[in-house]
Amino acid sequence: MKNVIVRFMKDESGATAIEYGLIAALISITIITAATSIGTGIATKFSAVSTAVSGAG
Repeated sequence: MKNVIVRFMKDESGATAIEYGLIAALISITIITAATSIGTGIATKFSAVSTAVSGAG
């Protein structure tokens, strides 16, 4: 019984899975934030181009 408890205490596979999950979540949040920021910038540029083209005609 003591061996089972010692093996359980040394097993870190669950902790590793949680760490990988947290890293994946952090990377996902970073990508979403960057994509949103880039999308907003592109939308602003397209609006400026649209306004310029509409005013030229």
